[in-house]
Amino acid sequence: MTIKKQASAHWEGGLKDGTGKISVGSGAFSDLPYGFKARFEGVKGSNPEELIGAAHAGCFSMALSMILGEAGLTATAIDTQAEVSLEEKPDGFAITAVHLTLKASVPGASEEQFKELANKAKVGCPVSKVLNADITLDASLVN
Repeated sequence: MTIKKQASAHWEGGLKDGTGKISVGSGAFSDLPYGFKARFEGVKGSNPEELIGAAHAGCFSMALSMILGEAGLTATAIDTQAEVSLEEKPDGFAITAVHLTLKASVPGASEEQFKELANKAKVGCPVSKVLNADITLDASLVN
């Protein structure tokens, strides 16, 4: 089985003075502004790194939910933050790392079991597999 999803970007102008809009095929958001200043100077708007972070946090949370279910556990809450690192390298900019911070409430899970299952989700999440970056995880069981 192959599932295909679409997203698109529209850009006008040069790198530093140009502006762009990002949309997703589902319609969840459309014409989300992004640009150089939002990416590098903290100006309001989105950027590819935070979109990758959102995708990674969402994918990881879903993967963890599945893995918990396979272990006979159900989370009452899974909250994941992703911090994406963009670094300038000799050959240009690269996303070099993603740090996931997880806080979850999983009745019946021991700390050891929870961390083992969270690490399994980190490795098995499809977004983790596509990123050529060092992906780390801090997992906290909240009960």
